[in-house]
Amino acid sequence: MTFTALHRALGIPPAPLTDELLDAAVSSGVVETYDLDWKSELPPAKGLPQTDFPKDVAAMANSGGGVIVFGVRESQKAATERVDVGDLDEGYERSLRSAAITAISPPVFGLNVHRLGDVGKRAVVVEIPASADGPHLIYRNDYFGAPVRNDSDTVWMKERQIEAMYRARFDERRHATEALDNLFTEGAAGRDPNKRAWLIAVAHPRVPRFQKRPTRDQARDVLTRAKDLGEFYAGRGGIHPLDNVEHHNPRPGLRRWVAVNSATGDRSRWREAWASVHHDGSVTLAAAVGGHRMSSDGYFDGWQVESAAIECAVADLMALLRTTAETTDNDEYDIRLGIEWTGEQPLMILTKDNMGFTYEGVSIPLHHYTPVETTVNATEPAADFFWHVHDFAQDCVNQGGVSNVLMIQPPARDD
Repeated sequence: MTFTALHRALGIPPAPLTDELLDAAVSSGVVETYDLDWKSELPPAKGLPQTDFPKDVAAMANSGGGVIVFGVRESQKAATERVDVGDLDEGYERSLRSAAITAISPPVFGLNVHRLGDVGKRAVVVEIPASADGPHLIYRNDYFGAPVRNDSDTVWMKERQIEAMYRARFDERRHATEALDNLFTEGAAGRDPNKRAWLIAVAHPRVPRFQKRPTRDQARDVLTRAKDLGEFYAGRGGIHPLDNVEHHNPRPGLRRWVAVNSATGDRSRWREAWASVHHDGSVTLAAAVGGHRMSSDGYFDGWQVESAAIECAVADLMALLRTTAETTDNDEYDIRLGIEWTGEQPLMILTKDNMGFTYEGVSIPLHHYTPVETTVNATEPAADFFWHVHDFAQDCVNQGGVSNVLMIQPPARDD
């Protein structure tokens, strides 16, 4: 589901972008606005970064996001008829996204490209998300400028406007950090880090898109799909936190749905876990990762953490983030993962040797685990996101001296 200027102009709720929706907009003579731009033809594929396309994308991003529709002729800013823009192959679509990254600074990520219509009235809708990284600048030779939408026109920002947007960017970054701080503090509250290490992982959308609150059924669906996706990322050979929460029966919390711990028995409490899906698209995961049961009889000490447990938690967090983003229509997320341990022994991250036995010969004793942070686009192609899961997990285990990610094996990057 999505909500764009086309939906707003026609007075309809969030819904997929369809050919019928575009026909209705043209029939109604919808007028261009700050977040809607009609174009009769696509820019040439050759030299795309030197066309007006990057400027139009940057202007939309600087103005809160919007859509550029290729394949509609306009008169006096109002749509008049459909025009066929020809075939749009995957190479050209990649060029559009590449131009938004390479020809704009800072880059504009998360473009959604929609192909609509059959031969004779083929159209392309480029959806530009709102951005917290403005002002987005266009460089031409030795000069640069910051385009912005002024109603239906694209103009260049004045110095004061650029200054104000930089100030807004820094304020937004501070607020984003505060949001992660609050989520992390909540996730860590009530645990027993003096007895066993706890992994706390949180993610917050950079620009939350508030819509209807997710229903219990939607939260159940998000958690169930995340459980399956997490096992796809890291396999079923480790301890997945989402296997140990009530994903079929989320409970209401403060502007969130909470998947409570299901590992409550004396023999299962060592894999305790909690998860939540917030109404604004934020997600949290808390899992006991110290003191896990050994493959043979007995348990590790509370300060001993298997790298596989961290990888499975990362896989589940990223899966939960991706499925939540799909339901709440969010895209870019800030992520933080930390391990809370307050016992006397230093924290140790254990790996496996070539024979598959637990091994600590490469581990670095950690008196403090520094939280690992990153930013990802939750709606990027599946293979690219899979690699983000891998790279984030690698950062998390590298801190403890472990070089290799064992559980998360994405396809080759050049596939």
